[in-house]
Parts: sequence; C-alpha cells; structure tokens
Amino acid sequence: MGHRIRAPEPSTGLLICNLGSPDSPTSSGVRRFLAEFLADPRVVDLPRIPWWLLLHGLILPLRCRRVAREYAKIWTPEGSPLTAITRRLSAGIATELEQSEISVQLLPAMCYGKPGLAEALENFRRAGIRRLLVLPLFPQYSATTTAALYDAVNRELRHWQALPELRFILRYHAHPDYISALTESIRVERGPKEAHRHLLFSFHGIPERYARVGDPYANECNATAKAVVGALGLPDDHWALSYQSRFGREPWLGPDTVATLTEWARKGVRNVDVVCPGFAADCLETLREIAHDAQADFLAAGGLSFRYIAALNDQPAHARALARVVRHHLSPNPRSNDEQTLSNATGHIEGKPDL
Repeated sequence: MGHRIRAPEPSTGLLICNLGSPDSPTSSGVRRFLAEFLADPRVVDLPRIPWWLLLHGLILPLRCRRVAREYAKIWTPEGSPLTAITRRLSAGIATELEQSEISVQLLPAMCYGKPGLAEALENFRRAGIRRLLVLPLFPQYSATTTAALYDAVNRELRHWQALPELRFILRYHAHPDYISALTESIRVERGPKEAHRHLLFSFHGIPERYARVGDPYANECNATAKAVVGALGLPDDHWALSYQSRFGREPWLGPDTVATLTEWARKGVRNVDVVCPGFAADCLETLREIAHDAQADFLAAGGLSFRYIAALNDQPAHARALARVVRHHLSPNPRSNDEQTLSNATGHIEGKPDL
C-alpha cells in the first residue's frame, strides 16, 4: 500500500525498505524466504556452487521446519511482525512528510519476500518518477544489509530505459533524532528508579572476516551505543555491547550476546535490560532469540529479572526521526558528518568517507 504526498513535477519516489520475512509461518514459506536471502552473495560470500549445494542439500532441509515453528509463535493477523510494523512505520513517515509539505510518493518494500522490491519499483516507473530516494531501515551500514539492498535496486533499474536520479541513504546510526528517539524509548522503559539495571546493546552479528576487509558495521554499532550511553549518563560498568544471531562455523563479531548475559549472571548481575538498536522493527531475532531464548539463558545462569526493550517500531518519535532523515536527503546538497549517500544509478559515492 503506497502513500502519495503532494505529487511534484518531476515526481519523487521514496522507497522504504526492510530486510523481509516469510509470507507464511510454514516450512515451505520459510524455505522460499531463506533460499532467496541466503543465496545473496552479499549475505554469504562463499563460492557459489559449493554454497548452493550446502544450502539446498543440508541447511534448508534441516532448518526450515524448526524456524517455521518459531515464526508461528510470533505471527500476527497482519502477517509477520516485521512486515506489519514496516507498513505502519511507512504510513507514519508519510504523515510526517505530509505535515512538512514534502512532496514524495512513498512505497514500502522488502529486499527479500513481499511486498517485493520489483513490484514497488515498477509502480514508481509507471508513475513516471524522475527522482528516487531509498531509505533502508538499517541504522548501521553493513555490506550484508544496506549494500545488498543497493545491489537489488540497481538490478531492477537495469530494466528501465529512463533512469531516475538515485539517492541512497547509507546510514543514520548517529543521526540526532534517531539517537533521541532511541534514548527516550529506553528511558521510558527503565523509569527514573532503575539505574541499577545493567543495559545490554545487542546487535545482529556479521563474520569477523567481513569487518577485516572494510565493513564499517562494528564501528557504527559502537557509535550508536556510545551516543545513547552518553545521553542516558550510564556508568561504564553498567552497560555492554554484544552481537547475536551467529550462523556457521567461522568466527563472528563478539562478544556474543548469550555469553555476555551468562557471564553477567555468574558475576552477580541480577537485573538486565536488553535493547537491539540495529533492528528498526521487531522480528524473529528480537521477539524469540532475545525476548524469549536469551531471557531463559540469563535466568538459568542465576539472573532474576530480564526485560527486552522493544524496537522503535512504528512509534511516532521513530517516524518523526526518519522523516527528518528523509528531509535532509531530499535537500539539494545533503552532506553531514554522520550521513552519506549514494548518488545516481552508477553507484557514485557522495559524502565524507569513513576514517
């Protein structure tokens, strides 16, 4: 479902993109989704033929039924939480832009699954848009997410005879409005009398090898956490950063989330809050892996109180923050220390490089 906001001449399209979910909590639905997701060389960069054989011969047959059972536990009447929340968040961003008299045609889409990227871009093409702004709902840049989406957009644009001017938002991990919304959501959950509770920032992991060859993801996760810690005024011994969702045998970024929680419990930490700032919308990795499984591990290790602080989801403050990110990038010359863009369909990089 799209939102048209004072369509300009020439028209501008705003594509709000998230990773995606299965279209049903079934083994077949999960298999279709994982087959598409894990086949992306940005996500898994192993040699194609051996990886394809391993994926379809072993991984999918072993994982799909179990993963489908987990999805069934979080499924809603609107579908998967991630998809439903992304739609509502997109509607909130549309409302914020309309109130600011920003003229765009807005469509939500998923990099994998439905609503599909190809369909959204075809709708833009038929509408005759001349400019396209892409907002990935990944606050911290990674080649496994943001760059994968960039590749997918450009694959679709290869079919266009008249290319739109393309601007691609790489990151908003340190945008002041994003940090403010994230900080306030944590402050509200914790209340004024809960400074004793330890706070863990859990981010989705990536292989260490990706970081070694230049993926800036870990640096941006660290920057987000430190900005929030500074705003909350947390002492150094009351917070930590960790990574979750490991897959495969090679080393991934650490420390591991469950290992950190277990160590805290064994050292006498009894009350923890966990927030996942890399996820714009709650999904399987937050609602089951953290709010359920990680909680069970912490309590089994001796902890007493575990609280998962929900993602920003479709909160008004989140929609307002992302609308301001969009407004910045719709300006003629969007440049700042914390934000970079990819401009035009050739992939030319605008903005200040990572140092």
